[in-house]
Amino acid sequence: MTVLADRIEMAEEDGELTLDNLFESLERTTPEGYKVEIVEGAVFMSPQRDTHWEIILGVIEQLRSKYPRKRVKSDVRIDYPGHLNGFASDVTLVAEGAERTPGGLWRCGDVEFVAEVISKGTAANDYGPKKTAYAVAEVPVYVIVDPYQGRCHVHTNPKGGDYAVQTRVDFGTDIDLTGTVVDLTLRTDEFPMD
Repeated sequence: MTVLADRIEMAEEDGELTLDNLFESLERTTPEGYKVEIVEGAVFMSPQRDTHWEIILGVIEQLRSKYPRKRVKSDVRIDYPGHLNGFASDVTLVAEGAERTPGGLWRCGDVEFVAEVISKGTAANDYGPKKTAYAVAEVPVYVIVDPYQGRCHVHTNPKGGDYAVQTRVDFGTDIDLTGTVVDLTLRTDEFPMD
């Protein structure tokens, strides 16, 4: 990763360290099958695991039963509040009528739902700085799916940079999101554990 380190150092020297600069460099050096995110300026690369993908696909399929394909995203970069937060969330639902920025990115203010399936190496991000960034951006529903615990952590009603309502749901129990903007029940009975 010497090339990446050199490019980041050059960008820092010029005072131009931006998410666009970082992602542009990372796109050229990231191996196939890896997901890249920048959380509070730190770069995280993680390989996609089978369990991880099965859960992501399960959530996407359920969202697709209600929402058109163009509103459901996976591993697409969206910039969030905070210092250098460019996330490629596992599953994102954007609002009806959402449009991309002139730079081609979706706006975090148009995000209605995010689901993150944790990996051991990046779990602290999902439970910590990413949760905070989603709350600050007022993402109405944030679900952390934890295949190591066999449960989901559902966060709703963002207020003041945190979520006012937090609920734990064990795998096998439905997540009732009918009282939220998502307006559906998310089944977890087919989510595999790691």
